[in-house]
Amino acid sequence: MPKKVAIVQSNYLPWKGYFDLIAAVDEFILYDDMQYTRRDWRNRNKIKTPQGTQWLTVPVLVKGKYHQSIRDTEIDGAAWAEDHWKTLTQNYRRAPYFDDIAMRFEPILRAGNTHISELNRQLIEAVCDYLCIKTRISWSWAYTLKDGKSERLADLCAQAGGTEYVSGPSARDYIEPSVFEERKIRLSWFDYEDYPEYPQLWGSFTHGVTILDLLFNCGPDAPNYMRYVRA
Repeated sequence: MPKKVAIVQSNYLPWKGYFDLIAAVDEFILYDDMQYTRRDWRNRNKIKTPQGTQWLTVPVLVKGKYHQSIRDTEIDGAAWAEDHWKTLTQNYRRAPYFDDIAMRFEPILRAGNTHISELNRQLIEAVCDYLCIKTRISWSWAYTLKDGKSERLADLCAQAGGTEYVSGPSARDYIEPSVFEERKIRLSWFDYEDYPEYPQLWGSFTHGVTILDLLFNCGPDAPNYMRYVRA
């Protein structure tokens, strides 16, 4: 039976395209055995404000931990949660669906998670639940990891029973298609182009912001502005 698999690091409150990728596959493996990278999407994302986009960043403990994995990366304290929620409230309280979405996500932000991977997964799963995305989400450490970038991805896909590996377009720079061909796994590239604009606060439209922007503004109509998610 055909099965599509995607393997991606967890992100903090990812943008809408991340969830379209989840919805487009049968299993989405959170690849948090990878090395944590600073100033990346693992612990931060953008929101829209009257002054333009603004970063929301979860502080993490990185000093002297240059080779730690994402899964081992600890959150630094708890004060950030109050700051993030205050910032979200200030900038989105006028959005039509703020109260409904706030009720779902404020408790997760304030739950006191100690590691960025766990926080990210809980938020990702809450978004999937709201959008009725039924894709299986798993951790990479539920499987055996091989050496080699392409070899590891192809092997993870095979262990998950995948017949097709769906990759983001940026991976074209390093993925070796022959590794997937040898395993008879189809390799396809996800397309993030041509998203429609949706009703949005604060000036000209901006695509590259957190999914919360879409949910606050559109609520149950959010799937109408996505590619693979269906209302």
